[in-house]
Amino acid sequence: MSFFGKIFSKIFPSANAAEVVAAPPAAAPGAPAAVAPPPSIPLGDVPAILDAMPGAAGLNWRTSIVDLLKLLGLDSSLAARKELANEILYSNGEPGSAEWNIGLHKQVMSRIAANGGTLPAELRD
Repeated sequence: MSFFGKIFSKIFPSANAAEVVAAPPAAAPGAPAAVAPPPSIPLGDVPAILDAMPGAAGLNWRTSIVDLLKLLGLDSSLAARKELANEILYSNGEPGSAEWNIGLHKQVMSRIAANGGTLPAELRD
């Protein structure tokens, strides 16, 4: 299972993580990027699900990729975050920097929303 699939399955255990799209397929140069359509059935309110998890109150999962991964019980090391960034095709900034971590978090949240999770705009944009 992909790293993003693990994130998704921790938030939505009943969803089929094999169908989750971590990154859009590569388009031919000059062609518009193909975007995978979200599932037809919304999966749920992500903030409510994450806030209800044990330990959520002590973590800043809303802005920190490290805290989000910790909340989900996943590896939050720099190597793991680099693996995740590579998988979702995120490359802005210096890996491990505050800017890079914030951007990676936003990309993960955007991918969750693209796959049917309900998120407020401030968590995905």
